[in-house]
Amino acid sequence: MSGELSTGPEGREVIATRHGLFGPSGTGDTSGYGRLVAPITLPGKTDRPFGGYFDEIADDLANALTAHGIAFDDAVDRCVIYRDEMTIHVARTHLQAVAATLRDEPSLRFELCLGVSGVHYPEETGRELHAVYPLRSITHNRAVTLETTAPDDDPHVPSLFLIYPTTDWHEREAYDFFGLIFDGHPSLTRIEMPDDWEGHPQRKDYPLGGIPVEYKGTTIAPPDQRRSYH
Repeated sequence: MSGELSTGPEGREVIATRHGLFGPSGTGDTSGYGRLVAPITLPGKTDRPFGGYFDEIADDLANALTAHGIAFDDAVDRCVIYRDEMTIHVARTHLQAVAATLRDEPSLRFELCLGVSGVHYPEETGRELHAVYPLRSITHNRAVTLETTAPDDDPHVPSLFLIYPTTDWHEREAYDFFGLIFDGHPSLTRIEMPDDWEGHPQRKDYPLGGIPVEYKGTTIAPPDQRRSYH
């Protein structure tokens, strides 16, 4: 797999090429699709006009950030409109400022954060870990998603707990499963795995592992010990 980004159809970012149905690396492919080759793509930057209320969100956010002495282009890497949803990609150093502005600005008023999801793209060199925050405005009946990234070797992201308390357990879960470290969280401890568990099991580079399972006298080996279909 390659860490270099290229542009695919419809401006999508091609971050790597998948071999096999699930892209196994170092373990057996049990899917039966070992010879499948397909690009791994992400939606690329969307140019203005965005359409709908998305332009209003971008303009109001830019004006509010400027009023607080923050340049929009410094805080926001890009906006992506995909399947009628808006995602604002934010530099992690400005994540808290952008989130607080989206919450407090009267014309925006995104009062509710539905949590945070961790994502791991090992092929995206320098931004392997993603934190994704779906926001909702009850006042204006609107939706937007915030997304920020961190590299594997520096997995720190500012906590949004003081801005959106609903992220409390969600940040702990993303830490537990992906290794994202949310700076400023009041109690960043594991929430699913045992306290002494090594590694973060939802990362793409985490070994499949598993234990043998006996079923009606037949033993099924762990995934990483099964035969390869390549």
